[in-house]
Amino acid sequence: MKRFLISSIALMAFAMSNQVLADAMQCQALRSQASDKLEIKTAMYAPTEQVRTAYCQVQGVVNRRIGKDGTFYTTRFELRLPYGWQGRLAYQFDTAFGGEIAPAVGNITGLTVNQYAINQGFAVVSSNEGHDNDAFKKAAGGLSKPFLFGRDATAREEFAYHAMVKIVPIAQALAEQYYGAPVQYRYGIGQANGGRTAMVAASRFPEMFDGLLIASPGFNAPKAALQHPWDYQALQSIQPDIRSSFSDRDLEYITRRLIQQCDDLDGVSDDLIFAIDACQQRFKPTALVCKSEFDRDCLSIEKIGALVRMHQGPHNSKNQTLYTSWPYDTGLQSNNWRGWKIASKLDAWQHMPASVVIGASALANLYSTPYQAVKGDIYSLTDFLQSFDFDRDAGKIFATSDEFTESTMSLMTPPDAVKPTLTQFKQHGGKLIVFHGNSDPVFSVQDTVRWYDFLDFGLAGKASDFVRFYRVPGMPHQQGGLSADQFDMLQPLVNWVEQQRPPREVIAATRANNPELTSRMVGLKRPLCPYPSYARYRQGDLHLASSFQCVVTK
Repeated sequence: MKRFLISSIALMAFAMSNQVLADAMQCQALRSQASDKLEIKTAMYAPTEQVRTAYCQVQGVVNRRIGKDGTFYTTRFELRLPYGWQGRLAYQFDTAFGGEIAPAVGNITGLTVNQYAINQGFAVVSSNEGHDNDAFKKAAGGLSKPFLFGRDATAREEFAYHAMVKIVPIAQALAEQYYGAPVQYRYGIGQANGGRTAMVAASRFPEMFDGLLIASPGFNAPKAALQHPWDYQALQSIQPDIRSSFSDRDLEYITRRLIQQCDDLDGVSDDLIFAIDACQQRFKPTALVCKSEFDRDCLSIEKIGALVRMHQGPHNSKNQTLYTSWPYDTGLQSNNWRGWKIASKLDAWQHMPASVVIGASALANLYSTPYQAVKGDIYSLTDFLQSFDFDRDAGKIFATSDEFTESTMSLMTPPDAVKPTLTQFKQHGGKLIVFHGNSDPVFSVQDTVRWYDFLDFGLAGKASDFVRFYRVPGMPHQQGGLSADQFDMLQPLVNWVEQQRPPREVIAATRANNPELTSRMVGLKRPLCPYPSYARYRQGDLHLASSFQCVVTK
């Protein structure tokens, strides 16, 4: 018996070593696809903390060029081909502004490592979106260096979606050669800017993907960028130095009053506001204004005025809406919201918020035509935001020039964003799941609500046949805050695409390692309901998702 066991183990080890050798040879064989237009390097890797199986990694370059200013541009990608492939390919859209290749693992807000696409049998590819940050190391751009690519027309195009169009078919061909079988399903996974690109793909290239998973999409990114000078100018009405405009105590006070007025609208007090629409009707920020100089549990009229203005969103002098409004939600007190709007913890930024460094840099260099040659120091960036004229400057996101022949609003947003139908994507059989945090300080969930409402209206109430949209209470940009931000949206999408099983509610849990949770939020599970429904307490244990039901308020 012992001899038989030893022999069996030896045979298994021999078989495994043969498989490893075969995989390594297959991986190396992919180099044969290299050409004068495609550079390829390959290597085999053992399992890691993020990738739970051995995989072949392909690093490729599909485009090299020199910009008009002498900057060297490359469109690079990384493709990971795991053991245990299930016939799926996922394009991992870049979350931010490109310039680097994120590890191709297929992660998105809500997922645990085991739920990453690569650990669910997907081959995953990611890219730098057509430019390298390293190319600007010696440029005189200061804190704005990662956005200087926006001064090159072709780089804007690559970032918008052209890089994706080049890379997806190459990745599919490489995967099919490696596995010796066709790709059966193509997915796209993206959040923030990646969500923007995914929505562009659904409209412009409706047959490219069978399923798209999109989080906190910035599909109107140039318009959303107008919020940064709007916020800055509103906050300056409180303090010239916006880092002192709202204290932590101020934001905690606003959140506490918001919870007092709205938390029970979903039937239970748990610091999660699921009835977000009803809350906007009930919560009156002006009620927080101090009635006299002796009042303590209140805020100044200047602070409340700035808060209201920020949530109204940018307007011009004719009171025309330039982006959208923002809901009042508990994420106001989150580190993420504060880091984007009020102050950061970064010494290199002089503790200015991301809206000053990232927001101003992107609006000036990437979204405006002609680009605004703003220096990348804090003084210049804040001056740009302070002097921004919403009558004169906001229209630059729609402008063109001899060099930039397509505006950023035309280039970087879905062509049917105002009146979406996604007719061809639907005819292709495509499925789309979108989710968005109600407290997102970068891209307003209200813009996604408006997009879905128009889509549903244009399809006579049939949008849910191929699109599901979920709002996440309390969640700021991507994760954190007073939220249940651990959930799996990928598997429901796979089930919908491959088994025609439409998703319903998705169970979300509060993360044990989220330091912003209140004591009564620990260990909670809640259903995230497809819009326009929301989770309302029915009966039973408050910690269980089964104690809630999805309802629609008429």
